[in-house]
Amino acid sequence: MGIFTRFRDIISSNINAMLEKAEDPEKLLRLMIQEMEETLVELKASCAGAMATAVRIRREWEQVDAKVLGWGDKAALAVDKGYEDLAREALLEKRELEAKADRLAGELAESEGIIEGYKADIATLEEKLLSAKDKQRLLIQRHMRAKGRKRAGLDMRRADSHAAMLRFEEFEQRIDRMEAEADLAGPWATSSTSRQRQGKSEEAFTLEEKFAKLAADEDIERELASLRARNAAPSGPDQTGL
Repeated sequence: MGIFTRFRDIISSNINAMLEKAEDPEKLLRLMIQEMEETLVELKASCAGAMATAVRIRREWEQVDAKVLGWGDKAALAVDKGYEDLAREALLEKRELEAKADRLAGELAESEGIIEGYKADIATLEEKLLSAKDKQRLLIQRHMRAKGRKRAGLDMRRADSHAAMLRFEEFEQRIDRMEAEADLAGPWATSSTSRQRQGKSEEAFTLEEKFAKLAADEDIERELASLRARNAAPSGPDQTGL
C-alpha cells in the first residue's frame, strides 16, 4: 500500500497537515509525488481507453443510424410499389435499429461523460502535483539553508575560539616584550654600556661621539687652567712683608 491508494484520497488529502506531522517531511513528500505521478499515469491511460471506447461506440452508432435511414427508404419504396407486407417488415427492422441507435447514443453520452470526468481529474491531479513539487523545492531550499546556517554557526564558533587564542597569544607576547624592555632599562645595562664604550678605540667612536668627547676635553682643560691660575695667584700682604 502506498501513501495514497486511490485518486480521491490524493485529491482530498491535506498535504500541509501531513507534512507537519511527518518525522521526515522530505521523504514523505517524495513518496507523495511518486504516488501522484503513478496515479496520473493510470488516469491518463484510463482516459485514453475511454476515448477509444467512445470512438468505437460513435462509429457503431453512425452505422446503425445509416441503416435506420436505409430501412426507412425501403419501407417507402415498398409502399409505393404496393408491397405493404414488405414495407411492414422494413419498418420492423427500422424500429429495432432505432432502438439500438438510441442505446448506442446513451452509451456514447455516458462514455463522453466519463472522458470529461477523467480530464477534470487529470487537471486537478496535475495542479496538485505541481503544488507538491513546489513545496518540495521550497522544502529542499529550506533544508539546504538550515544546513548552511548550522555550518556557518559552527564555523563562527570555531573562528571565535581561534580569535580568542590569538588574542591570548598577543597578550602573552606583549608581556614578554615589556619584561625584555624592563631588563634592558636596569642599572646594569648602563654600566655594561659604559664599560663597552671605555674599551672602544678612537676609530670605533662615531662622529657624534667624537665631537662630544672634544667638548668634554675642552671643559676639562678650562677647569685645569682655572686651577693653575688660582695656585699662581700672589699671597696676601702678611706673606709679602716677610
